[in-house]
Amino acid sequence: MKIAVVGTGYVGLVTGTCFAETGNDVICVDIDKEKVEKMRNGIVPIYEPHLDVLFERNIKAGRLKFTTDLAEAIHPAQIVFLALPTPPGEDGSADLSYVLGVAEQLGKMIKDYKVIVDKSTVPVGTAEKVKGAVAKNAMVDFDIVSNPEFLREGFAVDDFLKPDRVVVGTSTARARTLMEELYKPFVRSGNPIIFMDEKSAELTKYAANAFLATKITFMNEIANFCERVGADVDMVRIGIGSDSRIGKRFLFPGIGYGGSCFPKDVSALAKSGKEANFEFKIINAVMEVNERQKLRLIDKVRAYYKNDLSGKTFALWGLAFKPDTDDIREAPALYMITDLLAAGAKVRAFDPEAMENVKKIFGDKIEFTNDEYESIQGADALLIATEWSEFRNPDFDRIGKSLKEKVIFDGRNLYDLSQMRKMGFYYESIGRETVQ
Repeated sequence: MKIAVVGTGYVGLVTGTCFAETGNDVICVDIDKEKVEKMRNGIVPIYEPHLDVLFERNIKAGRLKFTTDLAEAIHPAQIVFLALPTPPGEDGSADLSYVLGVAEQLGKMIKDYKVIVDKSTVPVGTAEKVKGAVAKNAMVDFDIVSNPEFLREGFAVDDFLKPDRVVVGTSTARARTLMEELYKPFVRSGNPIIFMDEKSAELTKYAANAFLATKITFMNEIANFCERVGADVDMVRIGIGSDSRIGKRFLFPGIGYGGSCFPKDVSALAKSGKEANFEFKIINAVMEVNERQKLRLIDKVRAYYKNDLSGKTFALWGLAFKPDTDDIREAPALYMITDLLAAGAKVRAFDPEAMENVKKIFGDKIEFTNDEYESIQGADALLIATEWSEFRNPDFDRIGKSLKEKVIFDGRNLYDLSQMRKMGFYYESIGRETVQ
């Protein structure tokens, strides 16, 4: 099939590349000329495991192309995916200006029947708005489909190629037939393509992310309570995670969720509720708790140093909101850095992939190092914000000798308490006893 993907951000690039991998001819569109030129030359603009291999292979095969010309991509396409940003407004609502702006342009361009697919995460009712925007100028038949993505950063390629399910919102048999044909190669193992109406598909995406954000936040609340009463959150997590009704995933406590999806989608769902005169009490509580949790580790640091951080140097391991990505959107590390700098402290940071993105925000206000061990040289304490695999089994003797004091504040519960005690570290984590 011939596919156009409008937008080459995280979702658009993974979508286009994976569709090309199953033999489709894909043209991806972006207004950034420099970015398009780099992609034409085989340079992947984001870090995502395994994407580079598929990207290069399909460019060489001629199945994956890039352009800044929207009309060039649209004219041959049977299906047009809109993978455009929907950034949060000041009131938490999703900004649909990019999506609706392109939709109006499409109405002027399409010369034959197209299926136009909302791949972006959008509020309930967006399909109707897109249909109206296209219809202003369209002289031919078209269908609007809602097809939300469920991609985890760090696992996006696997998630796309082997999805748990594919959700398609459409009200026409013609669009359903084309979407089913397009997705059949991805569900050969028997996982379902679930067809539903457009509004239900739009809400499915928000409901899924809001539920997972709630699960994470609930566990963080339990972790904070564990500290008050002397329980161990790791034991609680194992105890409840073994219940098949609850499951083991998304129960690891930490310093809050971040990234491009959960914060934006939870906020947008709450805003949609207000617009429908409905209060999401649980969702509002999730947002409030998560904001506090991002500075939970800094609260511990302040308490240890009796609220005097001036002149202290802190090594910070991890900047991305999660491992295996360079995405720093709403990353807890950013909140931690801002708070530490405001308190007069110095920050020396390392992350395997996200440092360039953080430099764009903080510049030379913090120091970036070549590896994790360089960051701890002469630092007062080590802070851990992201659970990269290489941080899980470090050289603790080297850490102890490099720090001024053997002090670690761990926001991801990476280390065993008995090991920390045996090696003489002062060690604080989330929802567990303090080793001192």
